[in-house]
Amino acid sequence: MGLAACVAASACSAAPPKFVWPDGKKAAVSLAYDDALDSQLDNVIPALDKVGLKGSFYLQLSREPVLRRMAQWRAAAAEGHELGNHTLFHQCRASLPDRSWVEPQRNLDTTTAAQMKDQVLLANTMLFAIDGKQQRTMTVPCGDRQAQDGDYLALVKEAFVGIKAADGAVVPDMATLDPSAVPVMAPVGVTGRQLIAQVEEAARKGTMVNFTFHGVGGDYLTVSSEAHAELLAYLAAHRDLYWTDTFLNLMTYVRKQQAQIGAAPR
Repeated sequence: MGLAACVAASACSAAPPKFVWPDGKKAAVSLAYDDALDSQLDNVIPALDKVGLKGSFYLQLSREPVLRRMAQWRAAAAEGHELGNHTLFHQCRASLPDRSWVEPQRNLDTTTAAQMKDQVLLANTMLFAIDGKQQRTMTVPCGDRQAQDGDYLALVKEAFVGIKAADGAVVPDMATLDPSAVPVMAPVGVTGRQLIAQVEEAARKGTMVNFTFHGVGGDYLTVSSEAHAELLAYLAAHRDLYWTDTFLNLMTYVRKQQAQIGAAPR
């Protein structure tokens, strides 16, 4: 069928819209840090600030460094870093393998979904008292969403722009990504080169990579300051390829793009 006939017969249609990152970027990168650790204030924020990148810090609000170093967390938020929800008490399922460290009063297996809903929403209120912001994202402790009587994320997901709650560093496809179940990798003992390889994989797929670190150059579940710095240097040197920003900013954009291409958030 010729072009004229095709148009006349309304047999031709435009190609479906595709997910695209702004300014011709190949991929997006989320640098996140869980648990409100001292090494994040001492090592991570200065390293991010040095190269002009922004990170997301998911505060377990019952941890002592939140109270003791409140002014520094507040200052980080004022400088454009994100403070996210990592619950009040970091409940995880003690029944799963290698969970002997889970304290009985913080066992998700014996906490109801309604109790978790109350605690998660209260954590948002507490974060608002720290940074004055209304929009929020969340990282689920241990990736565990099943409370004593069901999936508690189903009760709170509407309160968040995005939730990291699945395994895997690189998102397979942005159009079909569930904003309430974004995959994430928690690196431990890796090299800078290994981290950069994940970023490059995201570029090949045109998607995003989500890192959630714990200790950097200290604390626990640690990545060395050198490996972390190598990743930051790479991202800073390739700003034309990678959009590195807070998870909140990235997921705000993702939701808008999904709406535009007809892949509405779940």
